[in-house]
This record gives sequence, structure tokens and C-alpha cells, in this order.
Amino acid sequence: MFGLLGPNGAGKSTLINILAGVVNKTGGTAAIWGRDIDERPRDARAALGVVPQEIVADVFFTPREALEVQAGFYGVPAGERRSDELLAALGLSDKAHAYVRALSGGMKRRLMVAKALVHNPPILILDEPTAGVDVELRRQLWEYVRRINAEGVTILLTTHYLEEAQELCDTIAIMNRGEVVACEPTPQLLRRLDTRNVVVTPEGDLPAPPALKGFEVAARPNGAFAVTYRKGQSSVEQVLAAVRAAGVTIADITTEDPDLEDVFLALTYGDANAVSPTKD
Repeated sequence: MFGLLGPNGAGKSTLINILAGVVNKTGGTAAIWGRDIDERPRDARAALGVVPQEIVADVFFTPREALEVQAGFYGVPAGERRSDELLAALGLSDKAHAYVRALSGGMKRRLMVAKALVHNPPILILDEPTAGVDVELRRQLWEYVRRINAEGVTILLTTHYLEEAQELCDTIAIMNRGEVVACEPTPQLLRRLDTRNVVVTPEGDLPAPPALKGFEVAARPNGAFAVTYRKGQSSVEQVLAAVRAAGVTIADITTEDPDLEDVFLALTYGDANAVSPTKD
């Protein structure tokens, strides 16, 4: 499962549209399942299923009719179509004969996933699949995506829910202004940021977090404060010594390692120099 992340306008959807044959690229090469999109465009597209950001469904069809029509576009013989199987897998069996216009937004999103899978593609692109989807529908969708991924379908995911990408994706690429600024296995990418937070809960109330020379300090709820330090330059003990030297009596501490959101912000909005490539 491959995550493609980036701020709005970074080029994620443009890249997906190039792969899908909707946009003509101005240079470079691209291949899907080993099939060059210029030399073998039909074969390349047949290996790809795309769930776009926008909901694209004829509101006058029923979900089952929509899947049957989509399968026909790909030349799937009637006896090999999986319309009922896909509707059941995505929790839409009871809506199979309702008009699409009667479906909720979350159900329409699941129908989009089913439409992308009618021809059994080895690669599935999910472009913001959980935008506007409630928690329960999101859970059901990810359960199904994990299942087909375990069965051998490669997933390319774009999402603004970074915790989803961190949990689901084996490898993550981050784009910014049309350039890939990072592309690494998820654990390796998380190690790029060499900062760590020590969250201190003081004894009693402080009027404001203390100013600690050489460290960044930020207020946290309930009177706590976080001290950020670079792992290669300082240690937890040095942080605690600085806190004590500032006259603060410590009631409790916790430590926080950077998550994907921290790395993402540093690479796209913050100080890229603070994020160094890691080596295994």
C-alpha cells in the first residue's frame, strides 16, 4: 500500500490523471504493471482502477446497473461479472436496486470503489476516498481495502488524514509544488525528523511556560508544556536539568516521537533542512 501525500495543488491528482490517461504529460515516462502508458495505453488502463475525488455516478441508475455498465465498458463477459459480490463486500446489497440519487454520500463513495474494481485490476488508486465519510463507513472501507491488499491488489492512496496514511501505508511519497521531496518506507520516513518532545506537567500552576535557553517551549492543556530538542544535540536529562534550573518542580513527564504530520509539515511548510534523509 503506497501513500501519495502533499498539500493542495502539489500535483497528486495531476499525476493520477496522467496515469489514468485523462491528462497528457509533457515529458518523462510512466508505466502501470509494466505497461508503458504511451506504448500500450489500453493495456495500461486495463490494469488500473481509479476512485476519483469527485463522485461520478449516473443518478438514474441503480448501483447494480452502474456496476454492470462499468463492467461492460471494460469488456467483462456477463458470466464473469462480480456486481453482486462487490455490492455485498462494500455493504450495498440492500441498496442494489435503489436509485443512486437516493444513496448517502458515504454510500456513493463505496459505490465508486466497487466501480473501480469491476474488471479485477491489479492496481487500485484511491484519491481522497474517505473525504466526507463518517467514522463507521471509513472503518468498513479500510477493512475491505486491507482485505483486497492482502489478496494481492496494490493500493495507491492519497489522503489528507495523515494518521490513516501512517497506519496503512508501507511506503509514502510526499509531493510539494510538483516535486517528490521524499519517497521512503514509512518507518524510515518517520525517522527523518531528529526532534523529540518532552511534555512536562509541573507541580502547581505556572503563569506561563518557562523560557529555556536552547530549547523550544510550547504550552499544552492543563498547565503542561512541551520542550522540543534535537536528539543528536541534547538529551532528556539535559531538558529536565534546564526545567529544574528554571525553578519548575516536575510532577510528571512523557516523551513524544515525531509522527507523520510533523514530517509532512517540515517537508512542505517548514524548515526542510531540519529533515534529513536517513540511512539503513
